[in-house]
Amino acid sequence: MRRIIVIGTTGSGKTTFARALAARLGVPHGEQDAWNHGPGWQETPLLLFRAQVAAFTAADTWVMDGNYSKARDLGWARADTLVWLDYPAPVVFWRVLTRTVRRVATRQELWNGNRETLRSALQPDGPVRWFFRTHWQRRRDTPAQAAAHPHLTLIRLRTPTQAAAWLRAQGSPAH
Repeated sequence: MRRIIVIGTTGSGKTTFARALAARLGVPHGEQDAWNHGPGWQETPLLLFRAQVAAFTAADTWVMDGNYSKARDLGWARADTLVWLDYPAPVVFWRVLTRTVRRVATRQELWNGNRETLRSALQPDGPVRWFFRTHWQRRRDTPAQAAAHPHLTLIRLRTPTQAAAWLRAQGSPAH
């Protein structure tokens, strides 16, 4: 494993998992959400977003998280491993809900000065409603998407406990 993409529905813990994996492996971590959401929640222009993904994935080793289909052709083609956090809906929904409440209450900055508000969290593209729009669709679509990239080693982790055990088995954290 030298070039790894971590995927999963919103709230599954992709970024937290990918950061931890990158630290254990001592490689750079890239977060597609940070490249996609510009200041004021403005979506980064497509060409710039793809350029950021392309530049990051040109390196020899990395861990990147994100589900963006608009750059899948770049990241998935360059990756050798796909880690899929495929948790049950109740687990992910609880994570989305608690994460959103925490972010709203603490005014946590996410990317480029952006912060979630209660109002934004409940918008159609906010995390709560996005979960309901995408969770089951991703579970249906991801196996075929992964099969279309036979060069990828697929690691499908179905519970947080399984994911934590797999992560621990990946070597010691970098110092």
